[in-house]
Formats: sequence, structure tokens, C-alpha cells
Amino acid sequence: MSFDENEPQSVREQRFAAQRANRRTARKAASLDLRGAHVGAVIVTVALGLLGWYGKLVALGIVSGVFLLWFAGALAWAHADGDHRRHALHRAYNVTFGWGDGF
Repeated sequence: MSFDENEPQSVREQRFAAQRANRRTARKAASLDLRGAHVGAVIVTVALGLLGWYGKLVALGIVSGVFLLWFAGALAWAHADGDHRRHALHRAYNVTFGWGDGF
């Protein structure tokens, strides 16, 4: 977001609002690639399964709680951003497990 020093504040705010609306519309229209998120979810599931298998219940609770809170926060953020229903779930899932794209 660039701005001219001499432009009035009201004009600048209107332009910024229009830019934010355009980005939000483009973000909502874009399809989400969930392959990396699926990989991340599988990695977390395997890790949680191994923690449960070896009886590390405290670690299992902590790790699963962290991912649950992470997903809940991402879902609240997506909902506050104006997404609803399936698209909000996809965005939260992608934010939570999308790091699996690096594997």
C-alpha cells in the first residue's frame, strides 16, 4: 500500500479500503490447494498415533491440544475475515496443516 504524502487522509482511507476489498474478493475466489495440508495432517496423525502407542499421554494431550487451538484460532480468524462454511474450514485446515507442503 503506497500513498502520496499530499493526498488527503479521507482519500487515502477510501483507496486503502478499496484495495482491501479487492484482495479479500480475490482471496475468496481463489481455490485452495490442500495437498500440502493433507501431508501435514497425515504427519500429525502419525505422530499422535506414535505418542499414543508408546503411552506418552501427556505429550499426546499437549500436541493434540496445540493443534486443536491452532485450528480453532485459524477458523475464528477466517470467520472474522468474512469466510463462512466450507471455505472457512478449508482456509483454517490449510493454515493449520499447510506446512506439510515443504515435505
